[in-house]
Amino acid sequence: MSAAVSAAVSAGTAERASRVGSRRAEDGTISRLFEELANEDTPMGTITLRRRFEPSRRIDVFEVKLDDEFLMSSLFTVAEIELARLGLAACSGDDLRVAVGGLGLGYTAQAALEDDRVRAVRVIEALGEVVSWHERDLLPDTVGLAADPRVELVTGDFFAGVEAGGFRTAGSDTDGRYDAILLDIDHSPQHVLHPGHAAFYTVAGLRRLATMLQPDGVFALWSNDPPDTDFLDVAGEVFDDVVAHEVTFPNFYLGADSANTVYVARGHGGTGAAS
Repeated sequence: MSAAVSAAVSAGTAERASRVGSRRAEDGTISRLFEELANEDTPMGTITLRRRFEPSRRIDVFEVKLDDEFLMSSLFTVAEIELARLGLAACSGDDLRVAVGGLGLGYTAQAALEDDRVRAVRVIEALGEVVSWHERDLLPDTVGLAADPRVELVTGDFFAGVEAGGFRTAGSDTDGRYDAILLDIDHSPQHVLHPGHAAFYTVAGLRRLATMLQPDGVFALWSNDPPDTDFLDVAGEVFDDVVAHEVTFPNFYLGADSANTVYVARGHGGTGAAS
């Protein structure tokens, strides 16, 4: 979530959270205006999933915080969905095998499943607590995601997996190559959640990723920031074709559009070996 969006969400949420009470839904049931669904300590900090009623839209909104920082909101999912759509649109062929780095609220993985060509989606999520939210179906928009037979939810470090050459699980010593890898973990290549992630966004890091893709495979990356020419140059050293798509969406908190970037890189001609 961008700094501007995060600040707007924080201000709007603080105002509404101070209103203690309930609301009556259209079916006559009563629900609380604000509810904390999960709150757990993790190595990265305290992660919280909460639901609140947004009166201006008359909908329930689901938000994720890490300590005091807003990470994501179900109000703003356009770019997460477009990450899957734009990435898969660049893929050729059928029977696609897809990896998703970062589960979050599940919108990217769910959008990938909407493509009829997708055979399997492996999602790598660092926090088992987030995986548990989906296994317990705490998020109405993505109910059933964890139970879909095409989906495998893996608790693990995406970046360590790239460094090791694959997202191996206990039941498999090999990983195989993917037709697409979709990544939504850090704020941007320049603004990472952990210093250890920075090495991934270099030529050497992307070359290691390329070894996990089919020769004409696609790497798509979500970013909070505007298109970054430095990162485009880095990606261009590894992939045959790299495009930065600006994805805009209405932000009623700000009374204007907000924007994210989706980078789509395709084809490495089998030359992705790490150096």
